[in-house]
Amino acid sequence: QGEGCSTSSFHRQVRTMATRKVGFVDRAPSWEVLKRLADKVGPLPKRNGADARALERRFGQQGTPRVKLYRDHAAWCPYCQKVWLQLEEKKVPYHVEKINMRCYGDKPPSYVKKVPSGLLPALELDGKLYTESATIAMLLEETFPEHSPLLPPQGDPERRAAEMLMKMERQLFGAWMQWLTSNWMDGANRMAFERALGQVEKALGMTPGPFFLGGGFSLVDIIFAPFLERMVASLLYYKGYRMRNNSKWPHVERWFKAMEERPTYMGTKSDFYTHVHDLPPQLGGCASNKDSKQYQEWIDGKAWEFPLQPIVDESLEPGWPEDPREDALEAATRILENKDAIIRFALRGCGEPGARPVWAELSDPTAVSAVEYQPDFDAALRYVVLALLEGVDKVQSSEHALSLVDGGEGRRVDPVLASARYLQLRVGVPRDMSFPAARQLRAHLHWLMSRLQDA
Repeated sequence: QGEGCSTSSFHRQVRTMATRKVGFVDRAPSWEVLKRLADKVGPLPKRNGADARALERRFGQQGTPRVKLYRDHAAWCPYCQKVWLQLEEKKVPYHVEKINMRCYGDKPPSYVKKVPSGLLPALELDGKLYTESATIAMLLEETFPEHSPLLPPQGDPERRAAEMLMKMERQLFGAWMQWLTSNWMDGANRMAFERALGQVEKALGMTPGPFFLGGGFSLVDIIFAPFLERMVASLLYYKGYRMRNNSKWPHVERWFKAMEERPTYMGTKSDFYTHVHDLPPQLGGCASNKDSKQYQEWIDGKAWEFPLQPIVDESLEPGWPEDPREDALEAATRILENKDAIIRFALRGCGEPGARPVWAELSDPTAVSAVEYQPDFDAALRYVVLALLEGVDKVQSSEHALSLVDGGEGRRVDPVLASARYLQLRVGVPRDMSFPAARQLRAHLHWLMSRLQDA
């Protein structure tokens, strides 16, 4: 995912590259050596909470799960995130079947047979199919009351408050959509959004704790989470508007910080880059204003340049606990687990566009990989993994230093540059890895490309 340019212009640029007379020397360790090095650096700490790669969650319970969740492959869908987060919070065992969103191409016939509309999410409970996230949410509360109830009982004043707050979420959603997708009446749309967000701020300020209901974390927080998360990312990128660390919204900020203490939420949470590029194909487009340029440049690449700035409360993208060494190990581990598929995928960058374009820009599931350049990108990716495990400075001062060679010798540079950029733009959070790990991988790919561009 990610749109740096249109698919056609990207491949046209690749096809018209001049053949360089400079290559790079393959001194990177083998994959076997890198795996042993990762094991020595590791092990990767086990993290609690949701795992975007999991196809089954049992929470230590015996028996076959009664629930099967159909959600999108890329973890883009906000309505899927609501149901996913609810299952995680309640610790209801479930299976997962991942279905592509329409902007990634046609739905599998087996799913369309079950759900003719093709919409996500869907959920099977004891073999019976349910759709619509709001319906599913209530079904889960009614069916599994013994699993961490997330709504006050009927008749409780807090239940009435919860129902009113869930309507407020829809009002905020409408104001956000009106501003985000239009470049008309930008000032008026901003004011309307701030009025709606002001109501949310007021509601959060009426409870003693950080959450929407006085009794603590609830289904209301789950309902609000996906779109508040997307609002923060999209309004910064397209409108230059900061919702986080904004003195107007102290209770909203307090709510975010409380949510970010929950491993369940953090396992489903995405990063700014993923959101700002997955929203346009879902919404039919987003409209930028004059205040957005500096933030777009930062989110689309400047944030990936060394030295990486620490993630702190005042960061543009706060709320992610980081440990650079562990995060780099996570990124390296994900590559080592799936290196062959990653290399084939990245080689689409110097291959040919697919015969069946899809809605999401630069999402091209039928693209043809340029497999003839596999040895070149294989070598380059081994350098990236080595740098993730040992650090760029140590690599460049060692016998494995990435260096260039004249006269057409060595590994080819142009296809590696195209493939590395293609991969860098498509590292998804949380689909592929956590944000701190994705930031490390994007930055190390940037290092690779910077070194090779010296050619």
